Formats: sequence, C-alpha cells, structure tokens
Amino acid sequence: MKNRTMVERTSERELVVTRTFNGPPRLVFEAWTKPELFRQWWVPKSMGMSLLSCEMDVRTGGSYRLKFAYGDSQMAFFGTYKEVTPHSRLVWTNDESEQGAVTTVTFEEKDGKTLLVVHELYPSKEALEAEHGMEEAMAETFGQLDELLVSLGVSAQRS
Repeated sequence: MKNRTMVERTSERELVVTRTFNGPPRLVFEAWTKPELFRQWWVPKSMGMSLLSCEMDVRTGGSYRLKFAYGDSQMAFFGTYKEVTPHSRLVWTNDESEQGAVTTVTFEEKDGKTLLVVHELYPSKEALEAEHGMEEAMAETFGQLDELLVSLGVSAQRS
C-alpha cells in the first residue's frame, strides 16, 4: 500500500505536509540529517535538477547549504538549524531570501512506522503563494524517500 502525502494550508502563511513512512523514526530522521542519504532522495527526479553539493552541520546552531543545477543555471538554498532533537524534531530557517519559511519537521513513531509532519511558516501570504508547485515536488521527493527507506531496511536486515 502506498502512503499518501497530505498537503494542507492551515492559514494564509502556513503549509502543513503529512506523510507516513514505513520505517522507524530513527531511520527516517537519519535520511533527513545524513548528507549521504539526504542527497539520494531530496531532488525530484522529474524536474531535471541535480544536487551539486550538500553541506549539512545538523546540530542546533549549525547550518546547511544545498547547491542545485537546473539547465545552465545554479541556485543555492541555505539556512540555520534552530532546533535538532534526534529522531523526533528538526527546525531550520530558509535564508536564501527574505521570503524564506521557517521549517519544522516532526518524526513520530506509530506502530513501527513514522508519522512525518512538515510545517512551513512563511513571512507573508505572498511568500507562500510564490511557492507554487512545491506541493507536487514534495509528494515526489517523499516517494523517493520511501524507495530509499526500502533499500536501507533491506541492508539493515542483512547486517
């Protein structure tokens, strides 16, 4: 059974994305915080983008920087980790523009699976509206995360 990605605008400045993953919070959290895992699932394959670099200092006060290529252009996303609670919560800023959101991700254990909730709070209604297409991209990347978790589960069971 495929897990569905649920997207809801909870206010004019907030977007909440919910998804259940078939794996324990420890494993899902690692996929979000270990660069060698993160880079395997984060970029939607259908968009024709590539992740050129992935720097992540995942600790409270640490920073991240993701550099992408799309055709002949490049762009970077970067910010600061405001809160890192292993296996249960991440909070970071998106500092590449004044319109960047504060992102909170929670990882909750539910019957051996992980209920993941991504909460994005934007500085304005216009900033959220400028993020069109993000909902479809998140559904695709979460599908790619499902695939990664399957491969990690298989390798974890063999070791």
